[in-house]
Amino acid sequence: QVQLVESGGGLVQAGGSLRLSCAVSGRTLSDYRMGWFRQRPGKEREFVAHISRNGITTFYADSVKGRFTITRDNAKKTVYLQMNRLKYEDTAVYFCARDGEGGSVYTTAGYDVWGQGTQVTVSP
Repeated sequence: QVQLVESGGGLVQAGGSLRLSCAVSGRTLSDYRMGWFRQRPGKEREFVAHISRNGITTFYADSVKGRFTITRDNAKKTVYLQMNRLKYEDTAVYFCARDGEGGSVYTTAGYDVWGQGTQVTVSP
């Protein structure tokens, strides 16, 4: 019954910021670890960030470390991805996903529920 819905994508100039949201339904958000992935046309879906159940532990892809921040509000059942100092190469569809547990944090196979994705476009 868990469902993920991303929002907050849009068009932004390089150097700007966007905040993506992932609304989670069906279960208490604190029950699971969450992650963000992104995908460019013709490319494989790639890992962006991951957050523990209580939000204390986070992991980031090297390409976004220092610029993106993943957070969560379990009371609001929402996971966020704050994206600052955006670059053209950040342009992609961004997906929220639930960690399936027991797999790799860094690969799509490690997740069992996915949102529909939200488009982020960064102009030069």
